[in-house]
Amino acid sequence: MARLNAVTSDAAGPVASVPTRRTYSFLGPAGTFTEAALAQVPEARGQIWRPVHNVGEALSDVIDGRAHAAMIAIENSVDGGVSTAQDALATVAGLRIIGEYLVPVDFVLVGRRGMRLEDVSLVAAHPVAYAQCLQWLTRTLPAHAHIPASSNVASALGLLDGTSDADAAIAPPGILEHHDLELLAEKIGDNLNAVTRFVLVGKTVAPPEPTGADKTSLIVELPDDRPGALLEMLEQFATRGINLSLLASRPIGDELGRYRFVIDADGHVHDERMADALMGLRRFSPKVIFLGSYPRADRAVVRYPDRYSDDVFVEARDWLRGLLSGEPET
Repeated sequence: MARLNAVTSDAAGPVASVPTRRTYSFLGPAGTFTEAALAQVPEARGQIWRPVHNVGEALSDVIDGRAHAAMIAIENSVDGGVSTAQDALATVAGLRIIGEYLVPVDFVLVGRRGMRLEDVSLVAAHPVAYAQCLQWLTRTLPAHAHIPASSNVASALGLLDGTSDADAAIAPPGILEHHDLELLAEKIGDNLNAVTRFVLVGKTVAPPEPTGADKTSLIVELPDDRPGALLEMLEQFATRGINLSLLASRPIGDELGRYRFVIDADGHVHDERMADALMGLRRFSPKVIFLGSYPRADRAVVRYPDRYSDDVFVEARDWLRGLLSGEPET
């Protein structure tokens, strides 16, 4: 009762404030690789984690205020970019990437109790997981067929609740700690070094201060379909010494031959060279979507030649300003 009075009684002094817990949305259910990525976010620990069914729902949670941020998969080292996430970021306004996280990927093949590997003909798997195990499946189960699942965990849960017709499922190894399933095979991924890249997405905010180990994400549309248009876009980065760690094309969808480009560029928008490149893109492209500048997951410091340092860009602007003002050259 004394604790209750401390919170509610005006006579006892100021009312104690109870910290508001933040909500983070992620592709559920519990046990997914997306949850493993969210576990890497220090500020998300001890907060509310909300499992959702798809990327669209996760981003809607952010836009509608149900979540402070959402964790989504954006790219993996085997299957490339996650098109649903890239397309969502291109079409949903008011979002910013505020961090990126890398999760090593390993898979097991599981079935209902009593299932044998030689009896498997139908495999449930998330499309990205399926692509990362395709060589093993082709070699071990050459006659198998694939049923897409909404997540790596959902593929296995469908075996248990009867909603899946599959004989087996590709799932994270941790699934066996939570559910009664038969382990049919382990370490079935084709690339033992496979990694999935996740991004934490929140509402539009000012970029954080640069750390020196940053990445800037953009989506850029070409102005028209003509020879050299893509080269002209890439020159905005090349002539300023900016390395691109991701360049992926996605159809805009309004007509054939129209594409937008998903770009990750090494550096921060506060860097003079990056700011100059963004202004060049703005002059060139009918639509530039700035998704954010944020620390790289690998914390690798961005290196560039001295001729692209901030001081060089500042000096060049000062030189031009002097020319325009009629100052004598020295």
